[in-house]
Amino acid sequence: MADNTEKNPNEWVSGHDPMTGAQASYLKTLAERAHEPAPAKKELTKAEASELIEKLRKKVGLGK
Repeated sequence: MADNTEKNPNEWVSGHDPMTGAQASYLKTLAERAHEPAPAKKELTKAEASELIEKLRKKVGLGK
């Protein structure tokens, strides 16, 4: 049986809302560690921010 406890960010009810302050802060930290520019808060939705967080976490060695 597939584990469905983690929903795809694109399926979130609030996924199209602007990213949260916490997401922006974490993205800034991860981007610095990955030597990449951090996106501006207004540029990403919650879903996009979540996906970018996962990508950067993997890049800096914090991935699953």
